[in-house]
Amino acid sequence: MPQWPENPSVKLRSVNTPSPSTQAHILSSVEDAETRLEQVGYLASPEIATASFLADRLQKPILVEGPAGVGKTELARALGQALGREFIRLQCYEGLDEAKALYEWEYAKQLLYTQLLKDKIGEMVQGTSTLSEAADRLATSDAVFFSERFLLPRPVLKSLLSDKPALLLVDEIDKADPEFEAFLLEVLSDNAVTIPELGTFKAKHIPRVVLTSNNARELSDALKRRCLHLHIDFPDRERELKIIRKRLPEVSRTLSEQVVEAVAAIRKLDLKKAPSISETLDWVQSLALLNAESLTADMVAATLNLVLKHEGDIEKAKSNLAQIAQA
Repeated sequence: MPQWPENPSVKLRSVNTPSPSTQAHILSSVEDAETRLEQVGYLASPEIATASFLADRLQKPILVEGPAGVGKTELARALGQALGREFIRLQCYEGLDEAKALYEWEYAKQLLYTQLLKDKIGEMVQGTSTLSEAADRLATSDAVFFSERFLLPRPVLKSLLSDKPALLLVDEIDKADPEFEAFLLEVLSDNAVTIPELGTFKAKHIPRVVLTSNNARELSDALKRRCLHLHIDFPDRERELKIIRKRLPEVSRTLSEQVVEAVAAIRKLDLKKAPSISETLDWVQSLALLNAESLTADMVAATLNLVLKHEGDIEKAKSNLAQIAQA
């Protein structure tokens, strides 16, 4: 692992100094990042630990790209735990707009208040002779009906207004429309949002932000410039074995090693979807429940549905059973 100065503050003079309330949650070094992530169950590579440390100290978002199932979302969750931050998730999808990401008005609650205050409203418009005059008089009380009591924060606004420092996960940003990406970029740059009826809200604590992408579409250069970039691929055999041994220590090392080799052989096939790390863990745990002492060709054939979720992929694997079982 690269060696970094124990106190990088000299290199980071331009970075805002965190408030005392968040000082305890700062990552002090790359090694500290790796240790804290491991303590919450995430085994980080040197690249992941380095990106996590820099994102925390530079207060910059991380854009994490890579195939589905390599642990991008899990990294965000683990980093939030390691930093002692509230974890807030925004799941992206086609058609996601600002309103669904920022806030909504609780119209039902507003209507209820209107009904409860109808006598007061009647008193306010008493003596007016025209509809326009009545509307002008009611307009002076807009703050009653458009106030924070009726504001329902969605993930982005919630991460800015949270009393506790937060980590915002923007999951699968590549599924959202480019227009939403541009909006999000503005929010992340300013760490503030403007609500027309209430004014501008600045972040109580600058959130840490992790964006994930499965490369469904090309993201804008502007977003990439704003973020630190991290590509996560499927782990090598040694790291995947460590993950299994940490998550499932009761499973024999021999069986764990055989599964890791088999999964590596399966991933080399031309598949619609390669097995994820979570599917590897499911396979190992299931084999242990089946009292399998070793991974035979028959056992592979009987349990391929645990690691492959498309019939075409299963058929391809079955035609390579001997290679997979003896990997």
